[in-house]
Amino acid sequence: MNRSSLSGMSRRERQIMEIVYRRGRATAGEIHGDLPDRPSYSTVRTLLRVLEEKGHLRHESDGPRYVYWPCLSAEKAQRSAIEQLLRTFFNNSAAGAMAALLDMSSASLSESELKRLARLIQQAKNKEKSRD
Repeated sequence: MNRSSLSGMSRRERQIMEIVYRRGRATAGEIHGDLPDRPSYSTVRTLLRVLEEKGHLRHESDGPRYVYWPCLSAEKAQRSAIEQLLRTFFNNSAAGAMAALLDMSSASLSESELKRLARLIQQAKNKEKSRD
């Protein structure tokens, strides 16, 4: 699956992928039941086939049903989505993205989250110093 294909998904395709990632594995019926403003069951089946053709999903037979799972691990999909976000909106600037995230969520960060961010920033500084 290429990176640009992740950004080429329709809203429904993204919703289906979110459900499959959340569940790990899912049948068309489970996906259909989880979708907001449910389309027809046959539409869900068609979208699952399209997502397979695009290389986002795989399936196996479980009796009369197909069980679907994502081709990419959640971690790889997250990384790809973040890279796309950085390229599209932040000119590849991790600092710009972090600043935007902090502006949006500064009031809701817990003490442990703030400590984790401080630790990650310190690790990045140490890496930079070791390169010099």
